[in-house]
This record gives sequence, structure tokens and C-alpha cells, in this order.
Amino acid sequence: MDLLLQLIAKNKLNILDIPIAELVDQYMEQIHAMQQQNMDIASEFLEMAARLVYIKTVSLLPKPQEAETLTRELSGQLLEYQECKRLAFKLGEKISFDAIARQPEKIEFDQAYRGRIAPETLYQAYYSAAGRGKRFLPPPAEAFSGIVKHKIVSVSSRITGILHSLRGTGAAAYPDLYRSCQSRSELVATFLAVLELIRGKRIRVEGEHDSVVKLMDGGEKV
Repeated sequence: MDLLLQLIAKNKLNILDIPIAELVDQYMEQIHAMQQQNMDIASEFLEMAARLVYIKTVSLLPKPQEAETLTRELSGQLLEYQECKRLAFKLGEKISFDAIARQPEKIEFDQAYRGRIAPETLYQAYYSAAGRGKRFLPPPAEAFSGIVKHKIVSVSSRITGILHSLRGTGAAAYPDLYRSCQSRSELVATFLAVLELIRGKRIRVEGEHDSVVKLMDGGEKV
């Protein structure tokens, strides 16, 4: 989030209308620069890189409604994170370890309610609380179908699968790693697994358009 906010401020971009194509290229340049300096890149950076690449890919489709939704979600998270940083800075200015803490004073609360409520509003509140027994019934089984049927693919399982597939031949075409993927979750997990294996110097990718993935020394150990 800090890196994205830094790139947005540097390029004077509108945080509510982020040009994903421009932002993802600059973000990947920063990732490559950190790799060239032998800096240990945390998995959060790789996960955000995969997220930006996915949004950019979806935006190229004929109906980019999903890309617009994902971009608005990212903008909202950035605004929320930016506001948290601002409030943290304000609190940091007020809090000092040289201060003396004391017990809070007792305050007499006035519990008398002085509001005016229309009788119709009271009737609707009572009817909502006592007249709708269906609200207390358990949800139907269909409500959980999307959660139960959703298959979660871990990055570690894809790392194992990639190394197994390369163990016999020692190399494979880069697109072949994704041919067996049957869901979006599996595609993202495979992409993150490739990044993690490259970072750990267990495989290398050669070529540009017709890329080939090859095992490096020690890469066959699973």
C-alpha cells in the first residue's frame, strides 16, 4: 500500500480513477529494482503484483465491468489506508512517553431519555422485533453453497506441482504451467508459485514471447 501511494503521489494520479496499466508497469519496475539489489521481497509485494496484473488483464476484456469493480475496491482500500496513516501521525504528535497517566474521573451520566418519537415509529419497531419470527430461523443450505463449493488453492501446493512437472524433463513452456488450471484461484496461485520459485532461485524463465521454464541446481528437491 505504501509503494502504491508513493507511485500515485509521484505521478500525480487521481486515487479515485487509477490508470491500472500505467501503475502496474511502474510497480513491477520497483519489484525488479529490489530484486536486482538482492533485497528480500516480502510475499505481500508479490501478492499485490499478482492482483494488479490480474486487474490489468481483466480490463483488456470486451466487458471490463469486473476490472472497474476491482479498481474501485483498490481505490477504497488505498483511501482507507491513507486515512489510517494520517490519523496515526496525528496521534503520534499527541502521545508522549514523558506524560503522567491518571485514573479517569467519574462522570455522572444523565440516563433520562428526552427524545420525541411518533407512535407509528414505536409500532413499527415493536412489529419488527416481535412480529417477524422468520428472522430467527437458521439460514437455508443454499446460502452456504458458494462457500462450501469454493475450492481454495494454496501457493505451496502449486509450488510442489510445478516442481513435480519439471522433474522429468527439466524444462517446460511457460504457458503449459497454466493449462491444467480450472479456476481463477488456481491461476493466481500458480502465478504466485512461479514468482516464489524464481525468487528462491529454484527455477528460471528464459525468453520473452516463447518463454521456457527450467529447473536450476537443486530445483528438483520437493
